Amino acid sequence: MNGILQASFDAAKNAGATKITDIRITIGELSEVQEVSLEFAFEALTPDTMAEGATLSITKLPARSRCLKCGAEYEHDRFQMACPECGDYHTELLQGRELRIDSIETEDDDPTEE
Repeated sequence: MNGILQASFDAAKNAGATKITDIRITIGELSEVQEVSLEFAFEALTPDTMAEGATLSITKLPARSRCLKCGAEYEHDRFQMACPECGDYHTELLQGRELRIDSIETEDDDPTEE
């Protein structure tokens, strides 16, 4: 979360913003990142920063693979990765390990701008 916040602060400052109101991230089901841990860290790290009072919006992305034998694409969990069409385990992971910042909403605290 520290890296996410630092990247968000840098992007907001580069855009001339003084406050972050929302950070939207996507985490893949297989990323080994726990949503509750991110939320806890966010709450612990944002006081007295430009993200104080901001919301953290998390989108979970399911694991999706392609079978290298028959070409089928399918969603799966971390334990049932075999192709549902042919049963083969030779697969290519297409999504599910992501951890990315999708967007940052900011505002400028300048009261002269309307």
